This record gives sequence, structure tokens and C-alpha cells, in this order.
Amino acid sequence: MLGFVKNKINSFLFNRIESYLKQKFTSGNKWGVSLPYTSWFELPMDVEGGNKIIIGDYSSIGKMAWLGAFSSYLPGDTFQPSIKIGNQVRIGNYACIVSVKSVEIEDNTLISEYFYVSDHGHGYNPILGIPPAKQPLEVKGEGVRIGKNCFIGYRVTILPGVILGNNCVVGSHSVVTKSFPNYSMIAGVPAKLIKKYDAGLNDWVSV
Repeated sequence: MLGFVKNKINSFLFNRIESYLKQKFTSGNKWGVSLPYTSWFELPMDVEGGNKIIIGDYSSIGKMAWLGAFSSYLPGDTFQPSIKIGNQVRIGNYACIVSVKSVEIEDNTLISEYFYVSDHGHGYNPILGIPPAKQPLEVKGEGVRIGKNCFIGYRVTILPGVILGNNCVVGSHSVVTKSFPNYSMIAGVPAKLIKKYDAGLNDWVSV
């Protein structure tokens, strides 16, 4: 029994060391992301504008993620992008996080797979006769912020200008188009408030 436990511990430590070495000597230097030794990426993943991305302590991002901080898009564009991921944040596989202004995910937030968040969109004027990919980006509000201790369900999309308060829950497959305060439980397309946390009752209460 002791031998089995020892082997499991050794295997766990080896896997963590291997993950650390991979991200430090491949992804870390390649992309220039500010990444402490306690945090890691699960490879493969893709990063653009790594010098505009900061990740806190004890945080991780699953495999096949795409992080993009874009300083320009069309000729003549100039953006000041920022992606900040706090401490003890876990983001699942296949995440897409893109910014031309500001996307921030605060401490202790848990995010499920296939997450999408953007602080911008493609402008589209159909009478110009120009493909959407060649039309300017549009930025809404002051960026996107997801508060502390939130739980974001599977395949959630968060659109430009959204501010989520602390301790929020977002149901699977939701599309969040507007901001919600602390202790909100939201779901749907577009996401709507379905419950609020009542500290007196120590429970989520329907609204």
C-alpha cells in the first residue's frame, strides 16, 4: 500500500515538473506572458501579444486555448490591449480570450470549457461592400471584468462591455450581453437574472 501511494505521489510530482518545464522553456519564452512559477498552461495553446498578458499565482489554463491581445488590426489601428488573470483562477480547455482594450478575470474564479470573452466586435456596414473581416473593430465600454469567486459554466460567451460582480454564477451555454452585480445567478440567451444570493437565508433565492 505504501509503495502504491509513493508511486502516485512521484507520478504527480513528475507531471507537475514536466508541465512547468514545458511552459517555461517553450511557451513562456516564446510568448513573453507574465507567468509566475506557480501557474501554468496546458499545451498546446496559442498566444498573441503575450507581453500584454499577466497571469497571477496558482492559476492555470487548459489545452487548446487562444489568448489574443491585439495592438492593431487594420492598417493605422492602434490599441492598448490588456488581459489580466488573477490568482487561483482555473480556465478550462478550448478557451478564447481576446482583447484590444481590457479583459480582467479576478481571483478565485472557475471557468468551464469552451469559454469565450471579448472586449470588442467586428463593425459591419453592409452598404460598403467590404467583407466583415476587413471592417474596423468596435470597442464598447471600458472593457470586460469578471469579479472574484465567480463560477462560469460550460460554453459561456461574455460580450464587450460586461462587468460581472463578485460571487456570480453563469449557467452553461449562456450569452452575457450586459452587466450584473455581486451575488447574481444568471442564465440564458441573452443571460437574465434568475436568482440572487440571500445572506440571511444562506441560500440562492429566485427573483
